[in-house]
Amino acid sequence: MFKIQTLNKISPVGLNDFPREDYEVASSINDADAILVRSQDMHTMALSPSLKAVGRAGAGTNNIPIDKMTERGIAVFNTPGANANAVKELVILSLLISSRPVFAANAWVRNLAGNGDKIPEMAEKGKSQFQGPEIKGKTLGIIGLGAIGAMVANAAIALGMEVIGYDPFMSIDAAWKLDRSVKHAETLDMLLSKSDYITIHVPQTDDTKGFINATTIRAMKNGVHIINIARGGLVVNSDILAALDAGKVSVFVSDFADEELINHENVICLPHLGASTPEAEDNCARMAVKELRDYLEKGNVSNSVNFPRCHMDSPLPKEGTRLCIVNKNVPGKVAKFSTILGDANLNIAGMVNQNRGDLAYNIIDVDGVVSEETLRSLAQIKEVINVRPIFGA
Repeated sequence: MFKIQTLNKISPVGLNDFPREDYEVASSINDADAILVRSQDMHTMALSPSLKAVGRAGAGTNNIPIDKMTERGIAVFNTPGANANAVKELVILSLLISSRPVFAANAWVRNLAGNGDKIPEMAEKGKSQFQGPEIKGKTLGIIGLGAIGAMVANAAIALGMEVIGYDPFMSIDAAWKLDRSVKHAETLDMLLSKSDYITIHVPQTDDTKGFINATTIRAMKNGVHIINIARGGLVVNSDILAALDAGKVSVFVSDFADEELINHENVICLPHLGASTPEAEDNCARMAVKELRDYLEKGNVSNSVNFPRCHMDSPLPKEGTRLCIVNKNVPGKVAKFSTILGDANLNIAGMVNQNRGDLAYNIIDVDGVVSEETLRSLAQIKEVINVRPIFGA
């Protein structure tokens, strides 16, 4: 029986994918095997010795202490692409509301209340103050062409925009998904200098924090519209405000409300609505649950932010043991695993070893049941972080 602790309200569509006979799922579980979380901050949270994995029902993992988890040999999963369509739709909406002042127009019309039959005529006379440009034919610059960026690019092409994309780390899979009309900027400055609208879709890291700042803004066209639905820390708010006051930036749309921003007339602040659709919440929950189940039940790793991708294609060994071993990525460890298992007269039926930076992860199928003594011997090898057995039926 696996114990799953939920730290936020997780979609029941996803939670229902945990078989009731094999899983206990609740928010009050203490000694959990895994945690399902959305946005709750885990940085000061005490971690149970039983914890093996964390599933983030969403893409960003800033609320999870990744380094601490890695030191403990705890796999952290996220759900890239599961909420991509929801975010894409909000970006497209942001393009439109940054161009057409519909919020101000709606507020003005509301103030006409009480004028009765005169309202239609008053509205016609006053509408000219709310003109705004069409997005068709304008150039959209997309920084980051992952799951969301690629979907935004294709949607913008369909709306008649010219699209320039910049992503030096774009995967082959992402490239295949892009409309052939999307132009690729060889440098960031090229994208910045040619774009009427700019939207950013990169993760927030030490390297990308403050990515949109006074320097990058200076390279942009005058009157540019900037959209940030990715992460608040990607933009230096004070630099955006200065650019807005100077007329360099026309409109800034942010999905991250901030005291500095909310009262500026040319800022549209939203309360982190990017993935706030029932469909996205369902998709993220189901994907996170699938990843956790595959790891807990079979040892496989997909979409982890700290573990290498690692899959054992063969089924669990019948009447045998699957060993999942996390260790520091140093030479000679696999040989030591083999020696200990050989000394215990255990045959290795299959093995996969992958590494990611300083961390290595191993899946080893053994013909026979591995004893507690052998498990202790494996765990005591220098620089082994943890050893987890999964016993076959």
